[in-house]
Amino acid sequence: MKKFIAVLSVVVILASLCCACGKKGDDSAEKVKVIDIALSEEEYAFCVNKEDPELLTKVNEYLKKIKEDGTFDKICNNYFGDGTPNKVASAKKDAAKDQLVVATSTGFEPFEMVENGKFFGIDLEIAAGLAEYLGKELVIEDMQFEAVVTSVQQGLCDIGMAGLTITPARQEVVTFSDSYYSANQNLVVPGDCTDFDKCKTKEDVEKILKGKKDAKIGCQRGTTGAIYIDGDADDPDGYGFEGLPATKMEYDYAALAFTAMINGEVDYVIVDDAPANAIAKAINAN
Repeated sequence: MKKFIAVLSVVVILASLCCACGKKGDDSAEKVKVIDIALSEEEYAFCVNKEDPELLTKVNEYLKKIKEDGTFDKICNNYFGDGTPNKVASAKKDAAKDQLVVATSTGFEPFEMVENGKFFGIDLEIAAGLAEYLGKELVIEDMQFEAVVTSVQQGLCDIGMAGLTITPARQEVVTFSDSYYSANQNLVVPGDCTDFDKCKTKEDVEKILKGKKDAKIGCQRGTTGAIYIDGDADDPDGYGFEGLPATKMEYDYAALAFTAMINGEVDYVIVDDAPANAIAKAINAN
């Protein structure tokens, strides 16, 4: 596996890393670590407006094609293996042109990232290929995660590609493509935290978390991680999460939650496994 260093879109992370390194006094020590035990299981898919079944059909056709011809595996290898991420350019939105307008939320490594106006990430490389497949010009609209589904529902964007989990609530307002990626929630802790080292199961992790009543847990706003902390056991269409007694600390981007933990503002972070590992790798490499 290559030494992949995600280019973090939030500059403040790099500044806080320098502070954290100075505090630790050991440059070789991990600054953060991911507890590799799944707290939930979920599926990612792309969302389209309920009034656009033709686009949904084309999206599913394209997903099937790239999975069968190896393109999807190649894209994943650009971020999880020894490949090289491809930068994706976005055109300006123009109603007079035949465009595919993609709603996304960067800062969710390795699915959507941005550097110097160029986009990259698993979802956005797929977006570029999909636009070409459809014969359309690609437009990427970067926004807060919570706005992605709404922008597609309201017809402001054609498709949402932002590491979106299929949920009953979202299915009420948009239509989802076939699933293309299986994900789960992971707990991330400071590098010197040993509280969870002996955990073997999800129940082991949750038992400790439920005993941390004074803990502050960071997450990305509007994500499954946020719901996991709040709990939704009373929602018949929810995940069935019991919730935690800790204080939830929400951030617009997953990377900001990591920054807060490094700075001592939160105790732990709960986030999807792929961005958890990508961001942790980037932080520990600096």
